[in-house]
Amino acid sequence: MLRCRKAKIVATLGPASNTYEVIKKLHLAGADIFRLNFSHGTHQEHQRVYEIIRRIENQVHSPIAILADLQGPKIRVGEFENKSITLTEGSTFILDNNPALGNQERVFLPHPELFQAIVSQTDLLLDDGKIRLHVVRKTDTQIFTIVVIGGVLSNRKGINIPSVTLPISALTEKDRHDLDFALQLGVDWIALSFVQRPEDILEAQSIIQGRAKLIAKIEKPKALEHLREIVSLANAVMVARGDLGVEMLPEDVPSAQKRIIRQCRELGKPVIVATQMLDSMVHTPSPTRAEASDVATAIYDAVDAVMLSAESASGSYPVEAVSMMHRIIKQVEEDPFYASMAELYRPTPRETVSDAMTAAARKVAETIPIKAIVTFTETGTTTLMETRERPQSLIVGLTPNQNVARMMGLFWGTYPILAKQITSFSEMISTACTVVLKENVAKPGDLMIILAGVPFAKSSGSNIMRVIELEATPQED
Repeated sequence: MLRCRKAKIVATLGPASNTYEVIKKLHLAGADIFRLNFSHGTHQEHQRVYEIIRRIENQVHSPIAILADLQGPKIRVGEFENKSITLTEGSTFILDNNPALGNQERVFLPHPELFQAIVSQTDLLLDDGKIRLHVVRKTDTQIFTIVVIGGVLSNRKGINIPSVTLPISALTEKDRHDLDFALQLGVDWIALSFVQRPEDILEAQSIIQGRAKLIAKIEKPKALEHLREIVSLANAVMVARGDLGVEMLPEDVPSAQKRIIRQCRELGKPVIVATQMLDSMVHTPSPTRAEASDVATAIYDAVDAVMLSAESASGSYPVEAVSMMHRIIKQVEEDPFYASMAELYRPTPRETVSDAMTAAARKVAETIPIKAIVTFTETGTTTLMETRERPQSLIVGLTPNQNVARMMGLFWGTYPILAKQITSFSEMISTACTVVLKENVAKPGDLMIILAGVPFAKSSGSNIMRVIELEATPQED
């Protein structure tokens, strides 16, 4: 599916969009990657949706990336005698290790590790930040708080503790079970929730063992303290603004988003901006102007992808939401100011042969009218390094590996194509010309750049570049 845009769209699937008909419409409307949210649904339901996507992939003859998003730990209070209470500002409230039903004075906190981690003067945020408690004292079994912001607190509402690194693995037993299932299915990307430190990434990668690529979801302020290490270890990053916005002041989230994007751009890692991008389209057929501007801002920052959550999973207008996001992206990328922004934030090439080659390809494409930059890749690395340059030309990622072709669906500006293995220079040129003509990427007389690494069929990084003028019938050299 050749799109007339560079940034990609991630669409979450759910009750409103888990049928063959709707998924195909979403893909045709512009969805490049489909997200399976393991916070909801059964394994059987996810498998059915996975098989539908692969069926559509075979029909459109184009790789489609699938992302499995793990739920992560959910810290919640226990239950109440009357199902809920009302906390008033200035009153006292206790969280303890007593499993009895809660009341107006106390409630069970079924997470024993937190009694050691939480310290005095810490703020606890309950029910997505609607209620705020301030810790004044604690023992090994009780946490005494003062209500700063009151409200109705009902059974099993969540707790966020923004200022504390919690002694909890990012992978619960449910996550491990879900991860094993997702890897058996053959998903291309795994999104890891509740990332606080680099060790969380290493733990997940030790289980994945290269069977999929890992996305670190930045939703905890503590992760920002280790941002460079986390980005370096992960294969991609998601700016999960929902949970991040609960644990940070609203005015701090935009700058955090910018910081995460800049770090990903510098290190050449794909970055996704997610949560509430077109939230009003859950219930209405068009977004607010502020939401359209929010999507546009992310695109001006040259992110790799933007994501729809409830808009496509449970909303009333899933196809319209994808179509709207596609139109916003396309409009921004046609703005001359967009190219100047990409130039402003382009990272300096590192002192490697591959970086020198990919930077040179981008500069050549700025000097002469290059229709496409064709990369031959075994692992996706050459293609990813070219996306770091944010060239104005389309990047065509050719690979003999189907898993790599699917994975590259997340890469900015990349049109992934499954191609045969090449073994010589003449075969490289012939294959590149044949593919770009067949896929209508270019026409005879157009110029293109070929990037590859020798020896062929090995992960050697790009070390050759060639400029080719397309002929009507590709000839072997």
